[in-house]
Amino acid sequence: MNVFKALLVLVFSVTLLTGCPSTPSRDDSNGGRGGGAGAGSEGSGVQGQGADMSGGVSAMSLQDPASTLSKRVIYFDYNSAAISDEGRELIDLHAQYLSAHPESKVVLEGHTDERGSREYNIALGERRAAAVQKIMQLLGVSATQLQAISFGEERPVDPGHMDDAWQANRRVELLYTEHR
Repeated sequence: MNVFKALLVLVFSVTLLTGCPSTPSRDDSNGGRGGGAGAGSEGSGVQGQGADMSGGVSAMSLQDPASTLSKRVIYFDYNSAAISDEGRELIDLHAQYLSAHPESKVVLEGHTDERGSREYNIALGERRAAAVQKIMQLLGVSATQLQAISFGEERPVDPGHMDDAWQANRRVELLYTEHR
């Protein structure tokens, strides 16, 4: 666990150093379209699509399908609430957006596949949503902007009964409830 904490502090420190301009800028006139790649590709994704050139994240990038901010699902391994590297990059970008837009709020919906009892899956979905919530709060997002809930196995995106369906259903969805 200490390694995780050290890694989280390192990621947070690098984010602060690279994401903060020397002169604060509130200009989102470029629509939030910086150059770069999305999550899971080269680069941190912090200054990729959805980040403006000043290092901030614009409200328009939430609606832009080309923006990394339009990706709002974090996937999990079977029987796990551990967040992958790709998931951490996506959480970091959304945390930057939420920190820059304190009027925005997000519901973190935890989901599971159909395997396991209903009670177990509700608890696992809750642990997944809480894991995302905890990282966002460590990255500076206000607790008042986040709500973690669990639906367990009750809302599958794929009703199938095989590995592909189960993988798609093991997730936390970020649902913005208020933004400009």
